[in-house]
Amino acid sequence: MATTNDLKNGLVLKLDGGDLWSVVEFQHVKPGKGGAFVRTKLKSIKSGKVVDKTFNAGVKVEVATVDRREMQFSYMDGDEFVFMDTETYDMLNVSRVAVGDAANYLLENMTATVAINEGNVLYVELPAAVELIISETEPGLQGDRSTGGTKPATLETGAEIKVPLFITTGEKVKVDTRTGDYLGRA
Repeated sequence: MATTNDLKNGLVLKLDGGDLWSVVEFQHVKPGKGGAFVRTKLKSIKSGKVVDKTFNAGVKVEVATVDRREMQFSYMDGDEFVFMDTETYDMLNVSRVAVGDAANYLLENMTATVAINEGNVLYVELPAAVELIISETEPGLQGDRSTGGTKPATLETGAEIKVPLFITTGEKVKVDTRTGDYLGRA
């Protein structure tokens, strides 16, 4: 148990019947009249939904123990992703739901952070940017436009992103794993 005074970004709380919420943002407020309180922005670990919640200052909140481990993606086993712990070499099967959108940018032997709570995998977090090869894109045709244009391109993982017209099939590009945006050539 901790108090609302101990809140910090990234802390995982167990609220409302055992649901896990990650603290995205928090602010201690001391109005001129009345007691102090803590205004927070919480993100649901399960659904990804972000909500605003206000706590009175000093109120006890239950903190969930989350073990974050560096793991290497090994292979697909049916509809599950198999990760290997880089320290103990233990294998861990992770469902597609827990991997989420990270599956669009995940290649074999890629290292990711896997968050585990009480034996359950909560989520898989990739580095902010990854380098992937463009497996297919149409040739870009320069036309009459005042700004640079974009075109769809398919990555080696099968995900589709928008790239500038000068990018060709077989090029290695940097992709933002949080938004899916093209960041530049690798």
